[in-house]
Amino acid sequence: MTATDPRPLTGEPVSLDLLNTRWNVEGVRQDLLTDVEGLAVWLAANGLAGRFAADAGTLRHTLAARDALGALVDAPGDPAATARVDAVLGHGRIRATLTADGPGEEAEFGDPSWGPGWTAARDYLDLLRTAPDRIRACAHEACILHFFDTSRNGTRRWCSMAVCGNRAKASRHYARTKES
Repeated sequence: MTATDPRPLTGEPVSLDLLNTRWNVEGVRQDLLTDVEGLAVWLAANGLAGRFAADAGTLRHTLAARDALGALVDAPGDPAATARVDAVLGHGRIRATLTADGPGEEAEFGDPSWGPGWTAARDYLDLLRTAPDRIRACAHEACILHFFDTSRNGTRRWCSMAVCGNRAKASRHYARTKES
């Protein structure tokens, strides 16, 4: 049985969900991927548990992918960050297939322990292809979470309106009433 996912934001695309394995709670950084049990939680949350093992090698490679994606999200277009993501992508490839339902694709890995990290890096490429301007970091200064803005008008600012958005509103309200 897999442990409960403690993260405040889940359900984002797998690349951003990997970044969101780190979050803050009252100023203290939390990290889901400190051990293979946390990796098992993350794999299960992203439908990868049956495909990849939650072991030390997979954890090491998934952390490398998270660090590479984090560097690229923090500095889009940075050549060093781009090279790090490319290095992760170098551990897998897509093979064209023909299935009963028609054309398909299948990911292949020389070392399956790179599978989850590669999957996240590949997903990030898909987000860049789809709508790079909708990849966002939460606007709250104490939050380190990321999300893909699926709002109709593309103006979402917070990872969660109930948490970070509410904190920002409360801070502005407090500042206004303090001035009065």
